[in-house]
Amino acid sequence: MLLDAIVAVITNGDKVLLIQRAPPVRGAGYWAPVSGEVEPGESQEAAVVREAMEEVGLVVRPLRKVWENISSRGTFRLHWWLAEYVAGELMLDKREVSEARWLTPDEICGLEETFEGDREFFQNMLPLLERENGDG
Repeated sequence: MLLDAIVAVITNGDKVLLIQRAPPVRGAGYWAPVSGEVEPGESQEAAVVREAMEEVGLVVRPLRKVWENISSRGTFRLHWWLAEYVAGELMLDKREVSEARWLTPDEICGLEETFEGDREFFQNMLPLLERENGDG
C-alpha cells in the first residue's frame, strides 16, 4: 500500500525553496522541495504547513495541489502543493536538512543531485503553472 506524502513547492517571488537532505535521511545529499508523510487524520494542506515549519522554520500558505506522482522507490504517493512563503527566517532542522536555497526553476534544473520525479516537475509542470498564472 502506498503511503501519502506531500511535496511543498514553496515560492517567494520567482524563486522556489529547495533543501539538501541531511545524512540520516533517505536520499541524503539530494536537493528537493520540503516534503514529508501525511500523518493519520491530517489534511494535505496541514501537512504542507507542518513540514515547512518543522524542516525549515517557515510559515507558508498552501495554495493548491498541482501534481501527483509515485516516489522512485514506489513507497509514496506524492501530492505536490504550491505554497507561498508568508513569514519566518530559515531555521533548518539539521537532522533532516543540511542546507536550503531559494532558486529559480532554471537553477533547479541545473542541479546534479535531484530526484527524477522532481526534475520532471520543474522541467515540465512548473512552466505550465507559471503560464497559467500569467507570469511567463
